[in-house]
Amino acid sequence: MGYAAARGGLDAILAAEELMRAKRDGGSSPALGIDQVTERLNLAVDRVMGEAALWAPQLAAVALRQAEGDLIEAAHLLRAYRSTRPRLARALTVHADELEILRRIVPAYRVPPGPQLLGRTLDYVGRLLDVGTAPAAPGQANPTPTAAAPAVREESGDPADGGPADGDPRRPGRLLDLLRSQGMVRDRRRPDDPEPHDVTRDPVRPGAPRSARLSVMARAETGALVNLWYRNILGPDGYIHEVTLGEVRHGRLPVRVAHPVTGRPVCLGSVRVTEVEAIEDLDGSAEERGLFDVGYGLCLGHNERKAIAMANLDIAVERDGGRSPLEQSVLMTTDGLDASGFLEHLKLPHYVTFRSMVERKAAIRAAARPRAAGVSK
Repeated sequence: MGYAAARGGLDAILAAEELMRAKRDGGSSPALGIDQVTERLNLAVDRVMGEAALWAPQLAAVALRQAEGDLIEAAHLLRAYRSTRPRLARALTVHADELEILRRIVPAYRVPPGPQLLGRTLDYVGRLLDVGTAPAAPGQANPTPTAAAPAVREESGDPADGGPADGDPRRPGRLLDLLRSQGMVRDRRRPDDPEPHDVTRDPVRPGAPRSARLSVMARAETGALVNLWYRNILGPDGYIHEVTLGEVRHGRLPVRVAHPVTGRPVCLGSVRVTEVEAIEDLDGSAEERGLFDVGYGLCLGHNERKAIAMANLDIAVERDGGRSPLEQSVLMTTDGLDASGFLEHLKLPHYVTFRSMVERKAAIRAAARPRAAGVSK
């Protein structure tokens, strides 16, 4: 009887998996190619890689297709795959100034050091659903812009427009360096430069070093991080912060390792990252009110929402100083795989647990009846 029930459950599971495959891989439309996912859904691919903490665009596209577009499930698949891979080498530290800029905006200054590079963005257009324009077929050019459309400049060499007359516009100076030269920024850099905390091997708890908080947020679920930032800014807990974005950058960062024979640095390639520096006004009674503080965010791929929320929460946790559960929330509740795993397990069989709760309730009610009868007499 027990074996038959178990076998029936297994058959149901296998049938459910077959239905998933039939729906995903069948249908009347052509099969979805991996190159289509990486080229047409690149922001989704970037988000999956960031939350899985693994730079692997092709594998992220495979996971996204297998998960039928479920980003958290795709990140779960990719992170599970990563856990099976050996660690062959350890990347050398690279400075964020080596970032080859693809997009750079400086909301805090009209004429910042270095150019404003808008790059690929929809920040300045209306949210109108385009139902009438079909994308160009492979091998065909996109429709020619109308004559009234303004010319597009990817970068500017005119200092009046914020671009340097000389120098590499893809590696511009930082607004933060300008503020530091004016003595207006609280410097949280450490001279001892400790090794970053490896959150994949050592669990984190409140009181963790800043590197651990940044690592946790870098692979956090984007929506969870944005929600926590939004609640911290506008929620009922009393934290209202005046934050200005110093810089938002997206570009390519080199990956280097030490050659196993010569020991010299060898560049293996590059990864795309999003980097944000957020400036906050220090206005607390016990704070240095003549200075600004700067929060930092950096994550894999092009994901400005996550990096902005990350940079702002970096400052918020620092200013909070452990007075509220904010740091605990950042460290313990923003991982999408942890949260969704706990939620998803509720759909698994819980009839034994629930049966025990039902019996306990029945016993409590039965024990209460004689006492109720005695009181009524």
